[in-house]
Amino acid sequence: MKKILTIAALVYMLGAQAQTKEGKVIYERTMTMPVRSFGNMPAELQAQMAKPRTDQYELLFTQQHSLYQFLPNAVDEGGGTFSGGGVTIQVRGGANDITYTDFEKGTRVDQREIMEKSFVVADTLTKLQWKLSDETKNILNFTARKATATTVNPRSRMTMENGEMKREMISDTVNVVAWYAPDVPVPAGPNYAGQLPGLILEINVNNGQSVTKAIGFSPKVAVNKIKEPKDGKKLTAAEFTKEREKLMEEMRKNMPAGNMIRMN
Repeated sequence: MKKILTIAALVYMLGAQAQTKEGKVIYERTMTMPVRSFGNMPAELQAQMAKPRTDQYELLFTQQHSLYQFLPNAVDEGGGTFSGGGVTIQVRGGANDITYTDFEKGTRVDQREIMEKSFVVADTLTKLQWKLSDETKNILNFTARKATATTVNPRSRMTMENGEMKREMISDTVNVVAWYAPDVPVPAGPNYAGQLPGLILEINVNNGQSVTKAIGFSPKVAVNKIKEPKDGKKLTAAEFTKEREKLMEEMRKNMPAGNMIRMN
């Protein structure tokens, strides 16, 4: 009997030691812009922008930190340029964005680009009030558990007045459903890194408005690539918000009627 117990304990210990604690994940994100974001823009333009847009991202992680970035070679199924009613809009957000998260310090550093200008934004991690569930599903052969949360996020809303494009920031209540893998006991993942007791494999925002799902996983990772971004003007989160609004307003004022608008 003692031998049986000893063998069982050994198997359990080996299983615990075999838990994945670093790796690389490829995610596919599909976004659909809500109609309320378009204001009174031309119907032709609204129809184009309402089509789903698909991008891919890469996550590199260890127990200490992670790096999440856009994959520029992935095919965008929705397209990033929309035209209608004499207006052309190009959606460029994300192409050069990088998010570095330090789990031990509870901090994140984002590299963001607006109108060809790069910024490095440092901030502390803000955690949502997650409700953990016993509900599970299989994702990439991992048993993922469900977690839900609600938050209030700012978003831009565009309107047309007398042929002039206007942009305003409003607040939205956002419902988030995340699926995380306890067998990978690292709080890494897209958007909500450092918040759940396991690797986030899927995030569903507002019932499918934005869905980010892991489509590839490898336990091998180039650890030397997980570095804090340095390319850009260093700002706090509050300073970056002011700088972004300033640049967007300058762009709106300087843009001749009918020219291309770039959204970041």
